[in-house]
Amino acid sequence: MILAQNLGNIPVAPHRLGPIGLDGGAMLAPMSGVSDLGMRRAASRFGATLVFSEMVASQIFLDGDGESRLRAQGDGVASHAVQLVGREPGAMGEAARRVEGAGARVVDINMGCPARRVAGGLAGCALMRDLDHASRIIESVVAAVSAPVTVKMRLGWDEDERNAARLARRAEQAGAAMITVHGRTRRQFYDGRADWRAVGEVVAEVGVPVVVNGDCRSLEDARAMLAASGARAVMIGRAAIGAPWIVGSIARALQSGAALSEPPLDERRDAALSHLDSLLAAMGRRAGLRHARKHLAAYAEKAGAAPAIRSALVTSEDADVAMGLLARAFEGAEDREAA
Repeated sequence: MILAQNLGNIPVAPHRLGPIGLDGGAMLAPMSGVSDLGMRRAASRFGATLVFSEMVASQIFLDGDGESRLRAQGDGVASHAVQLVGREPGAMGEAARRVEGAGARVVDINMGCPARRVAGGLAGCALMRDLDHASRIIESVVAAVSAPVTVKMRLGWDEDERNAARLARRAEQAGAAMITVHGRTRRQFYDGRADWRAVGEVVAEVGVPVVVNGDCRSLEDARAMLAASGARAVMIGRAAIGAPWIVGSIARALQSGAALSEPPLDERRDAALSHLDSLLAAMGRRAGLRHARKHLAAYAEKAGAAPAIRSALVTSEDADVAMGLLARAFEGAEDREAA
C-alpha cells in the first residue's frame, strides 16, 4: 500500500505519536556506540522529527550500570526516546518505567539488533523467532508506562522467516504506537541493499505509523523509501555520523516538498564542537576524546578537511588540541562546497 502523500515531492503531512506531534518525516536511528547524547542533542536542535538513544540493556540498567544510565539520558533533547533491549518482560517493563520517570517521552523496544552478543542471548532480532514471547515483552512495557511504546524490527530472521508483518500486527495488538522496520533480515546484517518495498507489507498490515529504515543517505533516498514502502517516515543511521543536522534537513524538505537545505557552516561547526564538548564533560577528557574519534573522523571527512588535519584529529590525546583541530577542519568548507 503506497500512501499518496509520500509520492514524489508531495509534502509529508504532520502526524502524531500518542501525545507527541511529529513534524516532517525523518528520525535519527538508535546506533550502539554512536547515538550518544551529544549527537542526539545536535540532531534534535536541527529539527529531526524524533531521535532515539543508543540501545540500553534493561537488566544492566536496572543493576545501576553508569554507562547504561548515561546512554538513557536525554537532557536537551526535545522528544527524548530511549531504546531498551532485553528478553525478560518484567525487567523490560521496570526499565521502561524508570526511563519514563527520568524524562523519556517515548520507549522503543529493540527487536531488530542482529549482533551476536544480543541475538545470541535471545534478545534483539532473536525475538522475531518467538512471537508469543515478543508479545509478552511489548505488553509488559506498555502496561508499565504512559508514554508511547514503539518497536523496531527487521524483515525477519532470514529469507525463510520474513515475518515482520506478523510481528507488527501482534505489536499493534499489544499496544505499540509505532513500528520501525529495517529492510534487511538478520542473516543479512548490513550486506546488500535494504528492501524498502518489503516494508510495505507491514504498512498494509497495521494501522499505526510505520517507519522505514536502511540505506537512507540522501533526500532522494528518503523520498524513494517513502514511495516504495508507503511508510510515514524514514529513519536515518550511518549517514548522520559527522552530519547530525542532515536528519532535520531531510525532515524539513519532506515536510515542505522543497529541495534539501543544510544549515550555515558556522552552525555546523558549532554543533560539532558542542558534540565533542558534551562527550568530554560526560565521560571525562581522556575517555570522552577516545569515544569521540569515530565522530571526529566523520565530521572532518564530511567537511572536506585536509588529510593531515583528519589524521591529527583522530590521533590526538589532548582534548584542547582536538577541539582546535576540529574547528580548523571546517575552515574553507564553504569554498570547497561551492567548487
